[in-house]
Amino acid sequence: MKKYSSKRSIQILAHLLQQYGIADIVISPGSRNAPLAIHFSEVDSFNCYSIVDERSAAFVAMGMAKSEKKPVAITCTSGSAVVNYYPAVTEAFYQNIPLLVLTADRPTDFVDIFDGQTIRQKDVFHQHSYGDFQLLEDSRENAEDINFDIIKKAIELCFEKQGPVHINIPLEEPLYELVSELPTFPDVEKTIKHKEYEIPSNLIAEWHTSQRIMLLVGTRDYSPELENQLTQLVKNHSVVVLSEANSNLHHEKFFKHIDRYIFNFTEEDYKTYAPDLLITVGQNVVSKKVKQFLRSARPKQHWHLDEVWQPDTYFSLTEKIEVKPEVFFSKLLKFINLEPRPYFNLWDVLRDKKDAKHEQFLNAIEFSDFYFFNKASQTIPENYNIHVSNSSGIRYAQLFDFGKRKVYCNRGTSGIDGSTSTAMGFAIKNENPTLLITGDLSFFYDINGLWNQYIPPFVRIMIFNNGEGNIFKIIPGPGNANPNTLDEFIATKHRKNAESLAKHFGFSYIRVEDELTLDRVMENFFKPDAQPKILEVNTYGKNSADVLKSYFEFMK
Repeated sequence: MKKYSSKRSIQILAHLLQQYGIADIVISPGSRNAPLAIHFSEVDSFNCYSIVDERSAAFVAMGMAKSEKKPVAITCTSGSAVVNYYPAVTEAFYQNIPLLVLTADRPTDFVDIFDGQTIRQKDVFHQHSYGDFQLLEDSRENAEDINFDIIKKAIELCFEKQGPVHINIPLEEPLYELVSELPTFPDVEKTIKHKEYEIPSNLIAEWHTSQRIMLLVGTRDYSPELENQLTQLVKNHSVVVLSEANSNLHHEKFFKHIDRYIFNFTEEDYKTYAPDLLITVGQNVVSKKVKQFLRSARPKQHWHLDEVWQPDTYFSLTEKIEVKPEVFFSKLLKFINLEPRPYFNLWDVLRDKKDAKHEQFLNAIEFSDFYFFNKASQTIPENYNIHVSNSSGIRYAQLFDFGKRKVYCNRGTSGIDGSTSTAMGFAIKNENPTLLITGDLSFFYDINGLWNQYIPPFVRIMIFNNGEGNIFKIIPGPGNANPNTLDEFIATKHRKNAESLAKHFGFSYIRVEDELTLDRVMENFFKPDAQPKILEVNTYGKNSADVLKSYFEFMK
């Protein structure tokens, strides 16, 4: 016999989640949220996942939502458990990944009287959520009708904004009163808003009068419609399209390795290659150099296309176009002439020169992180989704071609926390296998990303372990510090490896320390196995930072 929570607010919540098709719920254990856990786990239409660590749980849910492209709910107990969600909430906020955050709470009268596990939970995510709501306790007057309306509004906002929305749920004791039958609730009339868009005539005019048109595509999911639209724009060399590994665009005429081309730009180069019309699509751009380039270039016109975010990243924003890029380009293509522009040829000559030098450098490369990324880009099977950790990981990835494989990275806040958890959540909900490429600090920082029972056997993790936060040996500035200070407190040198962790969490494990072994094991690494696998590439003492610096010096 099924047993459901007797709490009316939870019954209403579950009903509305079903009405809107939210099926995946990540639950962290606790007493105050036990009524939610009990109720959700008994409802057949919900897929419930138990993740103990709230910080990891929220990133796992974020990975699920990214994979499924629809909201995922997370729920935890009261107190400090709630704020452990915050890193993932901020990442989801800046990436526009829909999370419905359901936090159980003590009754409102218990706040700030030193009752156990009680903090100020109302509006706790206010700075980084698209909506903050608090339900009434069941005993309050008109609680049922009011809570119904609150939950409906919160869920619809989560769909509209495609980002985190918080519902705080004060629950009175007793918490474990159960019922075997549920009341009947009415169907919901959905009122999710959909924007209409017509392109202004002045934008058509600006397009036709611009001689140097550049499209810069940042972090975004793969969109065959957008890829087809941008392909039409570059077909006759009408525009320059700059993209990155996690822009998930694939066409031979797109410029896919920005840093390879512009890293050594001078002030004179900034002027030579500057656009007069810049159109930006998607979110955070990895390349710091392209930001420096465009901030210096100051294009006459800058249009940004996004339903939610309109950042003036390059200090020249002239048009905030609040619409999906696919909708905008479908309108634009009806009105514009796609004539060749010399601007494309200017960039194309640069690309041919730099690509040739890139290949030349690869012929003499020594075993290092750079060597590893080159080998990985050539070996990963085409059906794999690739998740890359932040810091040096995603920077290396920008320099190599991963073909048509989909590449993801947490570039909302660009932190190393949660990379593993996000990848595991994505893998749980995706039919294609997932590979995580991660640095050592990022991996060890998020060990609890492996602490769940749902990781599929086709998951693969590659750790490039250089024994420190090697990014601080790459970027300018940290090297000015005393070497001992740099090693201990910034780069945080260590001698850890993942062998024991792999065994503990049920992963197969392989460690390599030279190029011959790496070349030998890489192909077999992706073959089917009963367990997920970890390949740890040990590059201790290989001067990976110096290899990368020599690469950019060579590319001049």
